[in-house]
Amino acid sequence: MTTRKQYSKEFKLDAISLVLEQGYSRSEAARSLEINANMLGRWLKEHAAPEGQAFRGNGKLTAEQLEIRQLREENRRLKMEKEILKKATVFFAKETR
Repeated sequence: MTTRKQYSKEFKLDAISLVLEQGYSRSEAARSLEINANMLGRWLKEHAAPEGQAFRGNGKLTAEQLEIRQLREENRRLKMEKEILKKATVFFAKETR
C-alpha cells in the first residue's frame, strides 16, 4: 500500500515560482522537482484562486469551516454539561430522601 506524499505550503509556492517567475514550463519544473505535472498544474490553479483559498488543506480552514468546528465543539461541551447536571440532580434527589 502506498502512502500519499504531502508537500508543505512553502514547497508548493516554490514550485509555482519556478513556473510563474523563473520561466520554466510546467513539465520542466515538475520533472526537476520529481512531481507529477498535473499536480503542479493543480497547484497553479489553486494559487490563482481567490485569496485565502490556496493550499488550505494544510490546516487552513475557511471562515465557514472554522465556525462549524467551533459550533460542534460548543455543542459537544453543552451536551456533556447537560449530562453532568442530570447525574447531579439524581444524586442530590437520592440524598434528600
